[in-house]
Amino acid sequence: MTRSKPSEARPTVNRIARLSTEEKLEQRTREFGILKAIAEELNRSVDVKSALENTLGLVAELLGLKTGWVWLLDEANNEPYLAASQMLPPFLTARPSRMRGKNCECLRTFLAGDMTGAANVNVLECSRLYGEIDGADGLHYHASIPIYAHDRPLGIMNVASTDWRGLDPDDLQLLYTIGYQVGVAIERARLFDQTLRLATTEERNRLAREIHDTIAQGMAAAILNLESADVLLDDTDPARQAKGRAKLRKALDLTRANLEEARRSVLDLRAAPLQEKPLAEALAALVEDFAGETGLDAHFELVAWTASNRRYPARTEVAVYRVAQEALTNIKKHAHAHHVKVTFRTELIQGREEIFLRIEDDGLGFDPARTTETNRQGPGDGQGHFGLIGMNERAHLLGGSLSITSFPGSGATLELTVPVS
Repeated sequence: MTRSKPSEARPTVNRIARLSTEEKLEQRTREFGILKAIAEELNRSVDVKSALENTLGLVAELLGLKTGWVWLLDEANNEPYLAASQMLPPFLTARPSRMRGKNCECLRTFLAGDMTGAANVNVLECSRLYGEIDGADGLHYHASIPIYAHDRPLGIMNVASTDWRGLDPDDLQLLYTIGYQVGVAIERARLFDQTLRLATTEERNRLAREIHDTIAQGMAAAILNLESADVLLDDTDPARQAKGRAKLRKALDLTRANLEEARRSVLDLRAAPLQEKPLAEALAALVEDFAGETGLDAHFELVAWTASNRRYPARTEVAVYRVAQEALTNIKKHAHAHHVKVTFRTELIQGREEIFLRIEDDGLGFDPARTTETNRQGPGDGQGHFGLIGMNERAHLLGGSLSITSFPGSGATLELTVPVS
């Protein structure tokens, strides 16, 4: 038996160590690439179902798996339901009952609180695939990965493969990390929905108070004047008839004012598009509707680096949308403009991300200081507290600012800046 000399063995050992280091580096680079791709997908949308389905597709593709599905726990009753699936084999799709209910090893283990980490589960222990080890579309094993948001259990992600090989510890740990990413994304989407519902409720309550304080009281006053006019106009005394006609005119004025107030309230409700569209898309639609309604040359510009489908905190979206809505209403009523441009972007200022909205017109212009003072004193030009003061209040409530630059005869520019969070 010939022994290798130390000088001959050392290069071989070094080469093996070098290859091992290179392989580990490649493995880590691959893992980071997978996590980055999935993080980008999860950040792209707040729609849980599509985000989960796209993530499952990425997991299957990047890890060489065949199929995947996700169970989530219903917030109302803590019962599991199939939230998403990707590339399910015919064996599972042919009988929908196979993908219903919690009577399987994966869910029983998860609901019992035993699944604290990723677990490689043999196909024979999966009731959904039991008895089909030789024919379940070639599936030979599957893995179940818990989905948590912090310490709160949300559900499990199952993946399956046609290979006989089991997932190695690195793959399982990677899947566990992906499960955590998915959990954070689901929780974020749920919190966003809750915030949006809360903002909607707050707006409805505010509008209810506003209707009670303005429209209802105005209608009550109009009715009183009409009742008085009804009595006075039946009188034979010309003086009392004159008073009756005055009461009638007053009732007409109150009715017209109430109609205008009702229209403003309806305009206020138009933040409803934010329930269906991201802020940038809702603003673009608002400008398009404005152009169609007024016939003005109105354009919306989204600065290139700002994502059109991004969602912001609900209070922020509502405030920005309402300011844009009020500004366009004022242009329609008072500016006599020909061209209007609305610009929207996000920017980083001293480490803080901010939303920036600019609305420009080439109309008659005005004196902002004088208009603000008129708003303080009363309805004046018809804007009342729905005008500049209201827009300023919205900006300041969010820690932002609003400025208006205008001179009589030279158009106007409104600039709104509010922090993203």
